[in-house]
Amino acid sequence: MTRTALVIVSITIGAAIGASGFALFNASPLYSGTAASSEPAIQTPLYWVAPMDPAYRRDEPGKSPMGMDLIPVYEDASSTDDSPGTITVSPEVINNMGVRTAQVAFKSLKTQIDTVGYVGFNEDALVHVHPRVEGWLETLNIKVEGERVQKGDPLFSLYSPELVNAQNELLQTLEQDDKKLVQSAIERLRALQVPEPQIQALIKTREVQQTITILAPKSGVVEMLEVSEGFFVQPGNTIISIGPFDQVWVTAEVFERQASRVKKGDEVSMTLEHLPGQTWKGHVDYIYPVLDAVNRTMRVRMRFDNHQEQLKPNMFAQIRIHANTSEKALIVPRQAVIRSGSDDRVVLALGHGKFKSIAVVLGRSSHDEIEVLKGLNAGDEIVVSAQFLLDSESSITSDFVRMSDPGTSEPTQVWTEGTITHTNPHKRSITVEHKAIEKWQWPPMEMDFLVDKDVDFEDLTTGTVMHFEITRHQGEVVISTTHIMSKPAEVQAPKAQEHENHHGMDHSQHQMMNHGEDQ
Repeated sequence: MTRTALVIVSITIGAAIGASGFALFNASPLYSGTAASSEPAIQTPLYWVAPMDPAYRRDEPGKSPMGMDLIPVYEDASSTDDSPGTITVSPEVINNMGVRTAQVAFKSLKTQIDTVGYVGFNEDALVHVHPRVEGWLETLNIKVEGERVQKGDPLFSLYSPELVNAQNELLQTLEQDDKKLVQSAIERLRALQVPEPQIQALIKTREVQQTITILAPKSGVVEMLEVSEGFFVQPGNTIISIGPFDQVWVTAEVFERQASRVKKGDEVSMTLEHLPGQTWKGHVDYIYPVLDAVNRTMRVRMRFDNHQEQLKPNMFAQIRIHANTSEKALIVPRQAVIRSGSDDRVVLALGHGKFKSIAVVLGRSSHDEIEVLKGLNAGDEIVVSAQFLLDSESSITSDFVRMSDPGTSEPTQVWTEGTITHTNPHKRSITVEHKAIEKWQWPPMEMDFLVDKDVDFEDLTTGTVMHFEITRHQGEVVISTTHIMSKPAEVQAPKAQEHENHHGMDHSQHQMMNHGEDQ
């Protein structure tokens, strides 16, 4: 074969191979134009924002001044149709933030009011022993308070000239054999508390007793002993008080905003620290009509059976009042609510990654739930986890814009994170170990803060980790908004979160008073 022919054959074979390869390439679905066009376009963030400070924006990922990852904000094609304050968050960010939602329910509010109380005698069953005549205590059979007595046991012996004269009158009528006079003399001795056995012994022996022995009118424990042997006593003097132990009273206090929710007959559960694992069931027996003007609390009396006599007067107890109501209302989880000094908000989940902060009006509350009077509808989805981060972005353009003076060189409000190390309900102040506040050039430290009156003090307990907003006002720093991140592990004893120096009670433990409560 000549050289020219060889070249022609080679060109022909190469062209055939190339044509085959081109056909195979175009036929492959892996690289088809249709497949390529079906891939979603990758969104590019408009900017990155600090979770704790929405005014802190950057053009690239990074860390906020508080060391938190910046959150990307994306443009949404439908954002022009959304109401002010609506934000859109990508699914990846929602997952990383741990966003959880719950549905607004229309149901009864299960209210539990936690407080503390003290065990006492059932005063309805207390018996007070008074002399009917004046005289002297010859013998006192009861020596100390707390001593147990049985019905019919001798309590004391009393010498009284009046009792001696009354016995002589009976003997004289017996000699006259006048039944009406005899019966009248016997009734007089009974009215003077002379025991029936001594009256019958007098009739039988015709001998006057110089002392009269007074017997216990019922079984129980001596609650009060005011005299000693040899005392001169008169009618009206209380010598001994005896209280039964089969049933006791427990007196507690609830805060003013909770008083309207407590009803007579409400079920009550009680625990004692020195008897762990045991729970007593009782009920509300009486609600005192007068509010304590100093402590702003209402006294509540409860009744408990005490057949095993484990409950002793003056014992300290943890109380939980189940003040349930049959009325239905819109109920949301307590952790969904963001509280500030000016309003209360929740973050509404609109679907498709859209969220918006909205203002709500709150009503009654329990340990875990809060009633919503205005702002939500049954079936709405609200955020119950990481809502603080969403709210910080939504609030910039929402219908309730939080404005600040751009001319001030230093902001009057800042957000930070910290852990509560101490609470002082009397002063409405807490001690917080917080992180650095760059805007105010504050280093990490532990310091005291006053708490705004609109912030729920019940949620602020020792060990609680929270985000909180600090506001400078007239030279003071006040916590104006809080968002609880985590609470310390609950102990068996219920706690209350506001504690006044309640009248007549030992308040060394009153910080336990939780009273889960109305806002």
